Amino acid sequence: MRGISSLERKVMGQAAAAPMLAQTEKWAGVNSGSRNLAGLSTMAGMLADAFAPLPGALRLIDAAPVEAVAPDGRLTTMAHGQHIRLTVRPDAAVQILLTGHMDTVFPADHAFQALRWIDPLTLNGPGVADMKGGLAVMLAALCALETAPEAGNLGYEVIINSDEEVGSPSSAPLLREAAAGKRAAFTYEPALPDGTLAGARAGSGNFAIVVTGKSAHAGRNPDDGRNALLAAADLALRLKAGSGGGLSCNPARIEGGSPNNVVPDHAILHVNFRPRTPPDEEAARQMLDKAIRQVSRDHEVTMHRHGGFGRPSKPMDAKAETLFALVRQCGEDMGLAIGWRDTGGVCDGNNIAACGVPVVDTMGVRGGNIHSDSEYLIVESLAERAQLSALALLRMAQGRFP
Repeated sequence: MRGISSLERKVMGQAAAAPMLAQTEKWAGVNSGSRNLAGLSTMAGMLADAFAPLPGALRLIDAAPVEAVAPDGRLTTMAHGQHIRLTVRPDAAVQILLTGHMDTVFPADHAFQALRWIDPLTLNGPGVADMKGGLAVMLAALCALETAPEAGNLGYEVIINSDEEVGSPSSAPLLREAAAGKRAAFTYEPALPDGTLAGARAGSGNFAIVVTGKSAHAGRNPDDGRNALLAAADLALRLKAGSGGGLSCNPARIEGGSPNNVVPDHAILHVNFRPRTPPDEEAARQMLDKAIRQVSRDHEVTMHRHGGFGRPSKPMDAKAETLFALVRQCGEDMGLAIGWRDTGGVCDGNNIAACGVPVVDTMGVRGGNIHSDSEYLIVESLAERAQLSALALLRMAQGRFP
């Protein structure tokens, strides 16, 4: 390793020696799907215990109320798990934010619940890469930082939310509050298997369009009815046809319908948009509003739109490039080639960047096949990524980040 001081080596060694694999295995053994409130409560308690040795104030934050559309079209309140907030040295000259999530995409009744070794270097399991391994990396890096004399120069907040995999609807206000005034941020989503980081990200918007038609007998007087299911399907096709360029649209689910002998008077279309830029986001809004007007008119139904763009697009601006340069230089000094590429995926990094804070949001482990039962963690990347974070944090504390 070239360009690394003896102090940096010591701190990096502390990070690499942390019990990250054991923590990852323990945490991945707890089902913490985004809707599994009992599992999330268990996970929050385990993480609070693990992060408690860090200096500062640690709190469990109740989730903010979130409105959702029930299958019958009514607006309801969706419950979410608690979030963790740790504040360390809020009066330090340099303030940064570190974020992660405790939830996974695997509900309590999902078949994927167990860990297994694919080979001696690769662990398969729910959340091992996304992102319980990343949480272990974050903790190891912070504990190692605290052993350095310069640690007192750096203040930080840690946010670990319980709803990232469903778009962070209850934790978005908490993330905005924590991001205010921060110099930079790291989020511990997994890197790609070769270590490539995510650069610019598309935004994301989730919508539910409630369609109300008119029921009628499917055989005796079908023309007197107004088929809500057909209108929802027509809307889905029009929105999909509008994809292209900087905007993709995914009609994901239609709820509703009726018995076969009844013209259905109720349906809900759930749809996701991925705009690349703010103008693309505005174009998506206009396309959606126009399509709703046209389909409502053509099918003589009423439509009500719910939802919004919870993840703004994240560009690679000058501030982001400066932060990436710090991480890249740390990697080069360690003998790692750190590159990045744009992605259509979204995460809390989108929300942080929208606050004007530069963020590298794939500081977690190397792994792959996330959101599937083939998800895996490359075990050697635990120590590697903990050292990378510890070195970057130490250099921030030393004043080596603008």
